[in-house]
Amino acid sequence: MFLLNHHPDYRSALHPEDVETLGPAGADAIAAHLTQRPNHVPTPLHSLPALAAALGIGALFIKDEGQRLGLGSFKALGGAYAVIRLALETASEKLGRQLSDADMNDPAVRAAAAGMTFACATDGNHGRSVAQGAQLLGARAVIFVHGGVSDERVAAIARFGAEMVRVSGTYDDSVVEAARVATKRGWTIVSDTSWDGYERIPGLVMQGYTAIAREGLAQMPERPTHVFVQAGVGGIAAALAAQMETSFGGERPFFTVVEPSRAACVFEAAKRGKPGKIPHGAPTVMAMLECYDTSPLALRVLYRAADAFMTAEDSDAVEAMNRLARPAGGDPAIVAGESGAAGLAGLLAALRDPQARAALKLDGQSRVFLVNTEGATDPARYAELVGLKPEEVE
Repeated sequence: MFLLNHHPDYRSALHPEDVETLGPAGADAIAAHLTQRPNHVPTPLHSLPALAAALGIGALFIKDEGQRLGLGSFKALGGAYAVIRLALETASEKLGRQLSDADMNDPAVRAAAAGMTFACATDGNHGRSVAQGAQLLGARAVIFVHGGVSDERVAAIARFGAEMVRVSGTYDDSVVEAARVATKRGWTIVSDTSWDGYERIPGLVMQGYTAIAREGLAQMPERPTHVFVQAGVGGIAAALAAQMETSFGGERPFFTVVEPSRAACVFEAAKRGKPGKIPHGAPTVMAMLECYDTSPLALRVLYRAADAFMTAEDSDAVEAMNRLARPAGGDPAIVAGESGAAGLAGLLAALRDPQARAALKLDGQSRVFLVNTEGATDPARYAELVGLKPEEVE
């Protein structure tokens, strides 16, 4: 399915709070934070000229978040950053002086963090980031996961010392349960989705994701003409859309949001013109994007700064994973997880649809920017879908 943005807010100015959080100042803040993370290096931007030629477009660039901060996912930028910011703020209040990211290892910060418990719901990657942030500061993390999260992903979170809580139902059910328990026990909820009265912390999580656009644009030889970014609740899509808007204004690239057809809550919110939960259907292979209720905070940005919304099939995602694992013509091989390949899955689907291709004006001059949002965060599932173990991709 393909839909051009027809919301009344389309191309209107971003909300001032979103400019502050997700614009240049926000990108500066996460950049400063990353300089204090000892294992941080900018993730690579890969050019795939052979695949671009095969698809009939001018250039194709993929920002590979599968190598981000040792977690294998773009989520490493969000949850941990929010946890550290919140702990620094708590320590600043106790000490009566302003602390910065350079003070992360200050004993006073660790003392403050030791009394804090951070909780969240996750499909896998966000929870791992929150758990990592808590471990870095000596805080406690309690992570809620729904029944569809694989044991391998649960174990990957637990390695950071987090307490794991299984919740029956979907991701959205786990969000509700995490918020209920955390509120009752006085824990700090670090969610990547927002709700009424709860926007600042999801905003910090999204602010972390702006680093992807900041780095990617600096690495590209030319400004992209098109951007395809996947969405679960909409956080990464909104962060990158805001960066494109604040960086280029009216000259920004054409921005398309991609979702699994089986969990297209942002697409439905775009079609209806308002947020709302969609029915739970059959699970999608793009498990990290299996969300049925949008983040209103993300939608506020996307209604203004996204140009189109579309869905991709599970078969598109599997094809994209395999194309990246077995490149032609000297292109680099990329390990992309089921959800990580969703941006390319959307591009493939759009190019096969004459109406979408024409509406997007994709042609031999197009320069497309994608994000591989995760590597093989579930190696067994990756091997099942690609026929290669992640370490065999070269």
